Amino acid sequence: MLTLSLLRHGKSSWDDPDLEDRLRPLADRGRRAARKMGAYMERHGLVPGLILYSDAVRTIETLELVLSEFPPPRPPAQPEPALYLAPASTMLEFVQRTPPTVQHLLVLGHNPGMHGLALHLTGSGLRRDIATMATKFPTCALAVLTFDAISWSEVRTAGGRLNRFVLPRTLA
Repeated sequence: MLTLSLLRHGKSSWDDPDLEDRLRPLADRGRRAARKMGAYMERHGLVPGLILYSDAVRTIETLELVLSEFPPPRPPAQPEPALYLAPASTMLEFVQRTPPTVQHLLVLGHNPGMHGLALHLTGSGLRRDIATMATKFPTCALAVLTFDAISWSEVRTAGGRLNRFVLPRTLA
């Protein structure tokens, strides 16, 4: 059984409209949401074996805040510049190339690719969560899917079960 967690970066700041998109930091709301999501993940045993993340400032800051809620040792995290604004197909390629020794992979990235990948891979799960996710994949939302597979190369369209779709606004 393989677990894939998909986490969108926290809400970014638009304080400087001239700042290049890749360099935009998190807004205060994004920082709070990332900490909450990290605490939620740690509390529910959703600590991945590997993290792949976009190299945009807002994803790096989200990652740092999520990891700050995990006890040591922290999972290995690997920046992937190609995940910056990547389409779902590119994200899926990264997932499918993950070593089989990794049982739980976290991909931290951007919409619309993140939303597209989650919808593309979900074949079953709680109807309420699927309906909520189909409508929107907000900033710092977390989708957790499981696959009845032994290798990431087996991950296919509609092959995943959506176990939970967590929105930061629902967390205390």
